[in-house]
Amino acid sequence: MRRQVRHSPRLEGSVAPPGDKSISHRSAVFNAIANGSATVLNYSPGGDCASTVRCLRALGAQITSGKNDPTTLTIQGTGGKLKEPDQVLNCGNSGTTMRLMSGVLAAQPFLSILTGDDSLRSRPMERILTPLRLMGATVQGRDNGKLAPLVFHGGNLHGIDYHMPVASAQLKSSIMLAALFADGPTTVHEPFHSRDHTEQMFSAMGVQVQKHGRSVTVQPSTLHAADIRVPGDISSAAFWLVAAAAHPNARLRITGVGLNPTRTGVLDVLRSMGARIRVSDGPAQGGEPTGEIVVESSELRATELIAGEMIPIVQDEIPVLAVAACFAHGTTIIRDAEELRVKESDRIRTTVRELTRMGARIEELPDGMAIHGPTPLHAANCRTYSDHRLVMALAVAGLLADGETVIDGAEHADISYPGFWTALEQLTGGGANL
Repeated sequence: MRRQVRHSPRLEGSVAPPGDKSISHRSAVFNAIANGSATVLNYSPGGDCASTVRCLRALGAQITSGKNDPTTLTIQGTGGKLKEPDQVLNCGNSGTTMRLMSGVLAAQPFLSILTGDDSLRSRPMERILTPLRLMGATVQGRDNGKLAPLVFHGGNLHGIDYHMPVASAQLKSSIMLAALFADGPTTVHEPFHSRDHTEQMFSAMGVQVQKHGRSVTVQPSTLHAADIRVPGDISSAAFWLVAAAAHPNARLRITGVGLNPTRTGVLDVLRSMGARIRVSDGPAQGGEPTGEIVVESSELRATELIAGEMIPIVQDEIPVLAVAACFAHGTTIIRDAEELRVKESDRIRTTVRELTRMGARIEELPDGMAIHGPTPLHAANCRTYSDHRLVMALAVAGLLADGETVIDGAEHADISYPGFWTALEQLTGGGANL
């Protein structure tokens, strides 16, 4: 599906992003293997989180959606006793689904197979399989066990002490899930801090979690089901934050957003660029801090903050931050982001390629990119490589550019933000989206 986006003279209004993807995935998986039943409110409506629910149902979990509200789930926990599926488990485009489910299936006493779409089957999985095998799991995959489909035969797991090669919340969470079923404690060490939703939710559900700096120790435990209200997704809010900050005539209010400190790097980066952002704290939801963000038109400047320890907590936002850098004075350098090359697309190459089509002065680096600004963007016909975050980043670029930008594959926004195009129309009064 194609969408046309053009510059709007004014960007204003209020928007509530969908439920946080990361927390939604975890709320479903953790409650499905817990003792008891739970209700999850504001579950992400995106395709990725639907893949997680589909896999859990195939494993015997009883999960029902609200009749009038598909973002409300009722989950009857299995106590960790899943059933052998009678079909291959399809994770769709969701790397989070595949990595979290790998941690669960590594300990199950039956055969199970995880697969996904073309994109997911090309993404490296060796990183999660190495520690799971060290714990005693039996798992096979294509390309000498590096790629999906992944075949699990189950196994008796034991605890390990593991130094992660990269800071990755998905890798950490996969190991922590397997650790619940091990015969002793498991400790994971991160090179940098990554998002900590698993640690927070495990603790709320009765798991013994000990944190020591960048190390986390998990004791074998049984989860206890917990009701959760999922806060709004700050990664989805990031598109509106950049759109308003870079637009010459804008003021947006973003409500109900999760403000977990391991996720708010995008606010730190935009503030370092001079963005006019105000945050008001709201009530905690599911143990996670939330609030409201107001952002207005800003005079942006280049930043060197997108590197090192910042990367794990802004990884999903880098394509749209590259758009912001096009409108900032000076040269913004993004470093240490090699992980972007193995996402839904090679997000370094595809972001550089498509913004270059629009006139950006941007250079591809081995581990990131350099963006020289400010540079006026112009309309172009853009490819999106079936990458939902690139779709929305290019929509923001089209909103800020001269002329009418055509975005191919616009439907892929539904992977994480089904209401994105509707929200864009509302915030522009219909003036940006044809």
